[in-house]
Amino acid sequence: MGQKQQLTADPISEPKKRRRVGFSNIDVGIEANQCILIYLVSSKEEVGASHSFHISPVDLNSFFDEDGKIYGYNGLKITIWVSSVSFHAFADIKFQSTSDGGKGITDLKSSLQRIFADTLVDNKDDFLQTFSTESHFVRSIISDGEILQHKTSNGHVDSNSHLGTATSDVEVVRMVIGNTAAGHLYSRLVPLALLLIDGSNPIDVDDPGWELYVLIQKKSDEHGDPQHKLLGFTAVYRFYHYPDSTRLRLSQILVLPPYQHKGYGGHLVEVLSNVAILEDVYDLTVEEPLDYFQHVRTTVDIKRLLLFAPIQDAVNSTVSYLKQGKLSKKTHVPCFNPPVSAVEDVRKTLKINRKQFLQCWEVLIYLGLDPVDKYMEDFVAIITSRVKADVLGKDSGSSGKKVVEVPSDYNPEMSFVMFRSQDSEAARVWMDENQTNQEEQLQQLVDERVKEIKLIAQKPCLCDIEEEERAVPSSNLANYSQLGARLMIRTNLEKECLGNVGEVFVKKIQIQ
Repeated sequence: MGQKQQLTADPISEPKKRRRVGFSNIDVGIEANQCILIYLVSSKEEVGASHSFHISPVDLNSFFDEDGKIYGYNGLKITIWVSSVSFHAFADIKFQSTSDGGKGITDLKSSLQRIFADTLVDNKDDFLQTFSTESHFVRSIISDGEILQHKTSNGHVDSNSHLGTATSDVEVVRMVIGNTAAGHLYSRLVPLALLLIDGSNPIDVDDPGWELYVLIQKKSDEHGDPQHKLLGFTAVYRFYHYPDSTRLRLSQILVLPPYQHKGYGGHLVEVLSNVAILEDVYDLTVEEPLDYFQHVRTTVDIKRLLLFAPIQDAVNSTVSYLKQGKLSKKTHVPCFNPPVSAVEDVRKTLKINRKQFLQCWEVLIYLGLDPVDKYMEDFVAIITSRVKADVLGKDSGSSGKKVVEVPSDYNPEMSFVMFRSQDSEAARVWMDENQTNQEEQLQQLVDERVKEIKLIAQKPCLCDIEEEERAVPSSNLANYSQLGARLMIRTNLEKECLGNVGEVFVKKIQIQ
């Protein structure tokens, strides 16, 4: 009896099935900058409206964990509204789902409170109510402050054309931070400082050495009731200066984004300069000024210096020497620093400290060159000489301070000895061991400085010097006119003159 033949499976036509192993999705997180939008609103109608003013924070990531990411959310979108009336905030948080992908679920409320603290309102309806319940918040807070008016020589509120209408309806109110009301106001402004300023830190509201200068715009509503709108502020510390004086140090300044590029930042700087002069402080300094603020500050100071007769002879002498020409052909170009007497006169009268005056000095020389193109090569030569002196040592070859590494049991990066050499050995800061790279870096610094000087000299606000010339004694007009004549050019850029100071700086590294 025959048997059926068993058919064997074809290994090619029927491959062996393999077991599949599943892996859960790894949560890579989302950067805070990518899922958070912040708006500055002045009424409850603007909350959620498409025309609300969007502000761009410096870096939101720094408030969320070490890597700046938010974990555990799918489809996350956070919209934050900040009231420009009471400076409360509300965060609308939306997401599709949450899941722990290995790095937990970020506590959003705790993270947002790092920025907004007690100003963060949990309920949207309560937030909307603040526009009516705290509509007079700013007005009540500043009621005990000291009103400072920027005045012209005839005693009227200044409405110079370089400030235009931007400051015609504003006033600056000074408050001592140690005062309860001032500290309360500053605490509400801290979130905006943290959002809009790179590396900012709140000041100590319990220290009476701090002064808050608040820029207020006064307007009447449709019912004729006065409304007070906060446009910006600056925080200044008053230091004791031996033996019987004080010095002012500007540590924070902020113009709110909707009001930038309108001259308000320059107005604040001018008011502070007037305070320093009227109260006869030792000088006015600034903590680690950002580039744009330094530009505004120098523009304000140049306008004052052009009218300051005691330095005009020194400026004219330097300009005349430079006009002799052929400095760029010399192997050694001296640094054309102002005389010590001029530095001290400026410090005593205008309260401009030495380092800032040296910045302005180069601009004054540039303004005195007419035609400037004819002398530009020699002007660049003296800028190059000064930059080399700053970076490589005084006059790029004389004795000075020197840092030397020494053996130590401490951290090598923190161990050094500094001494002033007595011989001709140059004291220098090494930029790059490669000579070609070093020269390129130096040239870049020179180019940037020359560009900055040109931009300041071209500011249309300086053309308004002709209005102030009428108040200058006739004996000073000759010197003044030599520097100021080239500036009498009006443009349609007046609103940009002293506009944007939208950053706060509190890095305590270098005092200028």
